[in-house]
Amino acid sequence: MYVSIVLWNLKNSKATVESLREYLRDYAVDAFSTLRGMKLKAWFADAEKGYWGAVYLWDGVNMQDPLSVSKAIELIGYPPTTTSVFAVEAIAEGISVIDSFSGIGRAFEETPVADPEAVA
Repeated sequence: MYVSIVLWNLKNSKATVESLREYLRDYAVDAFSTLRGMKLKAWFADAEKGYWGAVYLWDGVNMQDPLSVSKAIELIGYPPTTTSVFAVEAIAEGISVIDSFSGIGRAFEETPVADPEAVA
């Protein structure tokens, strides 16, 4: 198995963490769920510092190229600031209250709806 990490510094991009959350909800989570050889992809961000990235866990056999479904470079405007690939030495699975990762994460949290009267 392999772990790959990609990270963008968004300081030179028109994309924001908030706009990229829409990309996750509307497209990316479903698209990446179809990749052969990928066990898991977890996206992460720091909106305050302008960082966006992901961690992949790969089988290491017959892996499908993530660029075949990704639109991140197009949305951000440039390739990741840094990328790394590492061999997995060991994995531990802990005891969690989460049964499935489906629908988990800030991109799926409810966003507050602005009061139309407050805008007026």
